[in-house]
Amino acid sequence: MKDLAIRAIREAGKILMDNFGRVDKVIIKGDRNLATNVDLEVEKRIIELIREKYPDHGILSEEQREIKGDADYRWIIDPLDGTHNYLYGIDIFGVSIALEYRGEIILGAIYIPKADELYFAEKGEKAYVNGKRIKVSRRKLNQASMIFDSGIRLNSRIMLENLVRLSRRVFNIRMFGSATRGLSFIAEGKLDLAVKYHDKPWDFAAGALIIEEAGGRVTDFYGRPWSLKSKHYIASNGVFHEEIVRLLNK
Repeated sequence: MKDLAIRAIREAGKILMDNFGRVDKVIIKGDRNLATNVDLEVEKRIIELIREKYPDHGILSEEQREIKGDADYRWIIDPLDGTHNYLYGIDIFGVSIALEYRGEIILGAIYIPKADELYFAEKGEKAYVNGKRIKVSRRKLNQASMIFDSGIRLNSRIMLENLVRLSRRVFNIRMFGSATRGLSFIAEGKLDLAVKYHDKPWDFAAGALIIEEAGGRVTDFYGRPWSLKSKHYIASNGVFHEEIVRLLNK
């Protein structure tokens, strides 16, 4: 299954790079929520590879959503995280694949095609990028670079209040438009904190495991262990995690 995840995510990345700057079709899914023909092509190929090898496994993907399976395994796929960036020629995007076993994420892979960076973790086996072990930073809150959710329109009053509160405590704030890029940077110690609202399982399942295996921490806003049902989450290097929980619950 590890080999399959790596093969699938690399093939996905090649399709994305081959089509970067050459999108043929844009699909409007909702308010400021887009997909492209490339999202669909990538998703189709990943699903084909999984079904060829493990036809009884379930699949949860962003575009096709749920494919039921008889086995205890379920693959969770985001074929293109950062669709808006990709569509506008901004090279901050990635692919995310996670594997769930009886409700627990046991494998996570993120591939950033433009940088050719493949982040990978198995439960209890640490985290790696291109085969090199990675660890989260040990920076304190006043030194921290934070990612904040860019979908502020969805709940602007609460989100802006929290953004102001957090901005007074961290060193600086970034918005990449790609959860996979932000979470992989936290796992690698290049960033220190993410506060995310309204994400879906395919947005964060792989990244959350990779961060934890790199020594970081991921919880909901109340400090409880994250799950695929979590709507909002905090991902951090673990140094100041409890302080963020308190700030968000004032």
